[in-house]
Amino acid sequence: MKKALTLLIISFLTFCTIPKQADTPTVSANKNASFSLEGKKVIVYTTADSTNYHLTATDTLTFSAFGQPLETQPGVFVDPGHRFQTFLGIGGAFTDAAAETFARLPAARQSEFLLACFDSVNGIGYTWGRTHMNSCDFSSDMYTYVEDGDKELATFSIAHDEKYKIPLIRKAMQTAGKLNLFISSWSPPAWMKDNNDRLHGGRLKPEYFQTWANYYVKYIQALEKAGVPVWGLTVQNEPMARQIWESCMYTAEEERDFIKNFLGPTLHSNSLGGKKLIAWDHNRDLLFQRASTLLGDPDAAKYIWGIGFHWYEVWNGGRQYENVKRTAEAFPETNLLLTEACNYPFSWQTFGQWKWGEQYGENMIHDFNNGAVAWTDWNILLDETGGPNHVNGFCFAPIHAKTQEGTLHYMNSYYYIGHFSKFIRPGARRVVSSSSRVQLLTTAFLNTNGKLAVVVMNQTGEKLPYRMYIGSQAVETISLPHSIQTLVIQ
Repeated sequence: MKKALTLLIISFLTFCTIPKQADTPTVSANKNASFSLEGKKVIVYTTADSTNYHLTATDTLTFSAFGQPLETQPGVFVDPGHRFQTFLGIGGAFTDAAAETFARLPAARQSEFLLACFDSVNGIGYTWGRTHMNSCDFSSDMYTYVEDGDKELATFSIAHDEKYKIPLIRKAMQTAGKLNLFISSWSPPAWMKDNNDRLHGGRLKPEYFQTWANYYVKYIQALEKAGVPVWGLTVQNEPMARQIWESCMYTAEEERDFIKNFLGPTLHSNSLGGKKLIAWDHNRDLLFQRASTLLGDPDAAKYIWGIGFHWYEVWNGGRQYENVKRTAEAFPETNLLLTEACNYPFSWQTFGQWKWGEQYGENMIHDFNNGAVAWTDWNILLDETGGPNHVNGFCFAPIHAKTQEGTLHYMNSYYYIGHFSKFIRPGARRVVSSSSRVQLLTTAFLNTNGKLAVVVMNQTGEKLPYRMYIGSQAVETISLPHSIQTLVIQ
């Protein structure tokens, strides 16, 4: 009896000392009972090729009881009880190019643009933003915030940004109400790098690691003093790309060591530890390799809030969406988000091609379904040249201005992004949305106000009637050729 009691006590103590696995934000148990369809209707918003539908309310539907779905009947199946990551927002980048273009518009068009991007009622409701520290390719000129050789950063000044960029960001934040802004670096000053050049890659010299970490602190503090709150930062834009524009190279080990030995501690020692630090900030192709190297080191991982990625790996044979899923599976407590995307090269002759919007819709659906919590487009606005850009690398933005005429021109990508950003709001939880047809891509989110937004996209030339089911209840509608819909259940 005494021996049995001893074994029981040992077993109890062993159980109590096993560390509990951390709760993950990935999925919760089935809670179908918490979502009722009683009294709810479905408003269908549509954007479609060869129509006048641009985020247009095209139908109001009511649920009816249906039996077992037939394999011959296309269907989208939504389960609000299975909930996954919390959605944080969608937005774009406040580049010098965007800000300079905005400044050249007449006041009425400036107001139109701000409402179109940042107002959730009259526009698509961006709540997310990115901006660059020092110049980037989408700047008219090359600049840094310090004089050459100033290791102590005594000459640090953001006067350059106060002319165009900061006023635009302030107006956007005022229109949006709340906008999370993160900063990214394209390159340190040339004198801090081993190639003595802000362009063409190169690496940060070891003797300037601390100076460069201090530089981030200076920039964040300067922006906030200017009335621009900073939510977070990325370590380096595209650290594996040796570009003809501003760029700087870091291997995974170099980025890891810079974070754990310099950037992370420096942020914390300057009371900026609450800023969200995002690593990688490059393509999906090496996403898992970079994440595993960084997050495999506890001393680096403790500083890292998330891993950012871009969509440009298409040059390597296609979109590697599965890498987002693999990373989410391996590191469920680390946030994943797309930090840059754009279509290129720019041409007015191809401005209206429908593929531009479809690329956004496809990428956004896959990224969200694979675990992304946020999605950030590149330039929010560009001019009639696809710039300005100091290295002639012109591209598309969702909205372009013809500055000579003072007019705004909307690409279909603007509307495709809006099918997510307008109806899926910060704090929403992704829920299961499954399609019985490969032609219909879908994702769905349950908003904090109880509205359920189901996105359905059709990239084919077919008109596809389908039913959208929640349990045994369904509505019947039609997906037009080359279209995207958001079905809002409210």
